[in-house]
Amino acid sequence: MKLLEGKTAIITGAARGIGKAIALRFAQEGCNIAFTDLAIDENAQSTEAEIASYGVKVKGYASNAANFEDTHTVVNEIVKDFERIDILVNNAGITRDGLMMRMSEQQWDMVINVNLKSAFNFIHALTPVMMRQKSGSIINVSSVVGVHGNAGQANYSASKAGMIGLAKSVAKELGSRGIRANAIAPGFIITEMTHQLSEEVRAEWAKQIPLRRGGTPDDVANSALFLASDLSSYISGQVIGVCGGMYT
Repeated sequence: MKLLEGKTAIITGAARGIGKAIALRFAQEGCNIAFTDLAIDENAQSTEAEIASYGVKVKGYASNAANFEDTHTVVNEIVKDFERIDILVNNAGITRDGLMMRMSEQQWDMVINVNLKSAFNFIHALTPVMMRQKSGSIINVSSVVGVHGNAGQANYSASKAGMIGLAKSVAKELGSRGIRANAIAPGFIITEMTHQLSEEVRAEWAKQIPLRRGGTPDDVANSALFLASDLSSYISGQVIGVCGGMYT
């Protein structure tokens, strides 16, 4: 039997990158997928078709994850369409890097709202659903910089640290209802975002990683699969680093 057979997951920001990899990996294991993105454009439609090729139910929803009311509306739509939600992956995220002394209020607010507030929004909307089911797995896609910080990324680091604290708090609040909450802290993962860096910068990053390579979205997706499945049924309130040993 497949690990997620018959289960349904909501994955935010899943039209591309890590979110897409998680959606595809879940679908391979029999999971129905509801995913959100700002717009269901050609790229999102292509992702939807790829997921559907695994024979699961899938639908993409246009949603601004940073908006509280919008999130509650889309969650209600998803519950109506799929009937139950077993897994939530808070993956939506952006960067607006800059040194603290030069960072604008807008840069700060945008990153906090998209990365951290969106996770709050979806957890808030889904808590009653999972409580009625007396089960659920919540996975926050954080970052190693949320654990260790990073110069030039005060806003991003703060948002990702917040996602860890949020997961740990939710794990304590909802554990008695059979709901688990954990975080994944990816390190240097090769995505469209990192491809914007020069080859020299990427090579320098690799030297700092004991495994001597950047991670892939599939590396993160496999960790998410573990946390979503019953293989991790006694794991809650934890942070799993997916960083090739860069931080120990």
